[in-house]
Amino acid sequence: MPQLLPFYFVNQLTFAFVVLMIMVYVFSKYILPMFTELFLTRMYITKL
Repeated sequence: MPQLLPFYFVNQLTFAFVVLMIMVYVFSKYILPMFTELFLTRMYITKL
């Protein structure tokens, strides 16, 4: 099992860090603003 060999730890940590940074960027730039806009729209509609 390669995940238990110390030689692969650096590769796995690097890949996990890169994937985490990409996910944070995508969520903060594209996905979360859509939810914020949706909630604001719902709030303005209910106050009409």
